[in-house]
Amino acid sequence: MPSARFVVSRAGLLAAVCALTSPLPLPAIVYGFADTANVFKNTGAFIVKSDSTGSIFPICTGTLISPTVFLTASHCTLYFEQTLRPAGYTAYVSFDAAIPFGPLTSSSTNLVPVVQVVTNPNYNQRQSESGDIAVLIVPDQSGSGIVPALLPSRNLLDDLSARNGLKDAVFTPVGYGLQNRMTGGGKPFFQDLNPVPRMYAFSGYNALSPGYLRLSQNYATGNGGACYGDSGGPNFYNHEGQHLLVAITITGDAVCRATNVVYRLDTDSARQFLAPYVTLP
Repeated sequence: MPSARFVVSRAGLLAAVCALTSPLPLPAIVYGFADTANVFKNTGAFIVKSDSTGSIFPICTGTLISPTVFLTASHCTLYFEQTLRPAGYTAYVSFDAAIPFGPLTSSSTNLVPVVQVVTNPNYNQRQSESGDIAVLIVPDQSGSGIVPALLPSRNLLDDLSARNGLKDAVFTPVGYGLQNRMTGGGKPFFQDLNPVPRMYAFSGYNALSPGYLRLSQNYATGNGGACYGDSGGPNFYNHEGQHLLVAITITGDAVCRATNVVYRLDTDSARQFLAPYVTLP
């Protein structure tokens, strides 16, 4: 892993994160669209900055869910706490529509300092319900013009599933993918993007389990989804006129063309973790 001098490549950092957490911990948006209209203002990047060189690197994605609370994944915060902070990196959040990778040479990158990193104490990737949810506490963003995302009510997805309401549901994953899946020369490859854009896609419903929602990102059926770089990012669902953040991206398949596995926010375990930090519906 990197020393105090942040010179590791994107591929190297991703490989190190993969080794530390689950097999596919950082699922970039594929078959999607750049958020050029800045629609998803409350979706931001979890950024680390080298204390010695000033270089910045977006490691995960997240969402503002209150003026002072940024929601992301525990495997992201644990990686920061165990590996990056001791090596001389500081945590920030940015809500810019595109984030540069490398030396911070422009004041146009708006970095919001992270006051506190809160990893879920119950996080355990070996459990069927991993508790892979975390928050970053940031200075009050009330004057920023960013409207925090709305969270789902308790067991919303179970209730919808019981009424067969998820069969044709469409979800919107958003994230700052570090790479984009391309096709050329007869085989897929991953293209580096710098600056890293905020992107979104549309995913179809696949399956529901007690802790997770599985979404289709099969391009052949008109879907898009997550790939390398979007962990902790939101998956929105339009319910009764409200754009709800119902789950966060956790993992998916290696070639980023089949399934996006996202952690539900309507379960009792997710709500118990979030309750001290945000008012729940």
